[in-house]
Amino acid sequence: MLFSRRFLPYFITQCLGALNDNVFKNVLLLMVSYSQIEALPIDVHLFVNLAAGLFILPFLLFSAHAGQIADSIDKAILIRRLKVVEFLIMSAAVFAILSHSYLIMLLLLFLMGTQSAYFGPVKYSLLPRVLKENELVSGNAWVEMGTFLAILIGTLSAGLIVASDNATYWAAGSVLILAMIGLLASCMIPSVPTPNRIKPQFSIISATVASIRKVRKTKDIWLAILAISWFWFVGATYLTQIPNFARITLNADPTVVSLLLLLFSVGIGIGSFVCERLSFKQVELGVAPIGLMLLGGFGIDLYAALPVVLASEPVFDIRSFIADASHYRLMFDLFMIGVGGGLFIVPLYTFIQARADESECAQAIASNNIMNALFMVTSAIFAMLVLNGLQWNIEQLFLLLACGNVLVLLLLFVFWPELVVSAMSYVVRRVLNRVTVSNKTKLAPLLQDKSMPLIVELTPLNWRTLLVLYGMFNRPVYFVTDPLKAAQRGLLAYIINKRQWHGVTLSQSAPVLVCIAGAQAQPVIANAKLLKCRIEQRQASGFRGQVEVGFSI
Repeated sequence: MLFSRRFLPYFITQCLGALNDNVFKNVLLLMVSYSQIEALPIDVHLFVNLAAGLFILPFLLFSAHAGQIADSIDKAILIRRLKVVEFLIMSAAVFAILSHSYLIMLLLLFLMGTQSAYFGPVKYSLLPRVLKENELVSGNAWVEMGTFLAILIGTLSAGLIVASDNATYWAAGSVLILAMIGLLASCMIPSVPTPNRIKPQFSIISATVASIRKVRKTKDIWLAILAISWFWFVGATYLTQIPNFARITLNADPTVVSLLLLLFSVGIGIGSFVCERLSFKQVELGVAPIGLMLLGGFGIDLYAALPVVLASEPVFDIRSFIADASHYRLMFDLFMIGVGGGLFIVPLYTFIQARADESECAQAIASNNIMNALFMVTSAIFAMLVLNGLQWNIEQLFLLLACGNVLVLLLLFVFWPELVVSAMSYVVRRVLNRVTVSNKTKLAPLLQDKSMPLIVELTPLNWRTLLVLYGMFNRPVYFVTDPLKAAQRGLLAYIINKRQWHGVTLSQSAPVLVCIAGAQAQPVIANAKLLKCRIEQRQASGFRGQVEVGFSI
């Protein structure tokens, strides 16, 4: 998959785009903060805050329109057009950097944010169109790893560029070359036509409100978006506060900042690929709680692992910091926080892509980007209130975030029934048992056809077989019961009540209905295919049991 034409050119294009964004943004901020303060027409602190706000503002203003466009035209053509726009912006940036026109660079940063806002929806909505279902998790893992490593490399490269001789020439050349290579890579992306012929209409407030309202109609997708946005709330806080955390709390120099950012970003990349292995090339929403547990647990341990730093001690550089064994636990905690982040967001992104209607996937991603931007802005305000208003320390802010992860996990378990059942199903299928499907190849086309409703008659009936069957499909699964018959009890009743069929689904995918004790789906679903499923559990010699699943039409 990685080296195929349907993925590699796209992957290179999106990585270079994220890299170029961060090189240009951080070069601008470092130049005005350290090298060219006297050349600024406005206060340096106002300039820095304006730069941060102007880059994220387009995601709030234009994401809804960007989603409509991405769903209405060929995605490969749209990507090429956006890369042409990036090349033109960076061409203008060359002259702005060389002439030290910082206000023009500020305007260009807003335009780069706009270009990124239009690229975001097509970036994620393209994957389910070009990848097979068993490649979707892997594709998202590569994208998340590439994005965070691009952010890290862009941040570090900007520092090296500004610290070098002839910094303006290096900066101007870098952003232009990256834009040029990205444009060339985009030309290799094969055509991805769209079945949607609706013409997008440009608006800001009304389109944004309509986009949020539409996605809220599908509860599962909306909750996945909120969960992803919470990660960006946490991630933005860590990335923003790590420099001051290293300087104030750890008494370390900028080289240690680079080390901590490296641990966090590499952790996210590794977590993304661990998620791929844990998912067994299937959309597994049940993996997401594991990531949130790691975010909370290792976030709390990070606070406990902080070494005692005396004011009289010399400032740590990267060598002395690594040589001090008291820092190992802290570094491991920060790395594992990143791993937890990767485990958390990859299942959520693949869940949205698998559940959203093919013709509206980009609009769902656009709504996600809007909420992500809102949560990141909120994270900055929250940090200011905690650090400046309450006069807390940065390490206390990090502890508060860790406790927030635990609280969010509990809230998701309370308000998101599918997450609860998916997590239970994952434990039964992947941890406690080894599941084999006898005629999986023959039935694969039928199981993956999301347009055809399925009615499944299951034998035998118990909570284990329900959870095993629940994980067989990458679309909504509901349980149908007969109200005239005796109610189920215990864990079986809990599972059925969490995903009980009420006659309507808000998901775009056709449902899978599991009929309990001969119950009939009401109302009757037209064109539904009837499947009979038998699940047999056999005892194995080791810790894990053996479960055999057989389907018949």
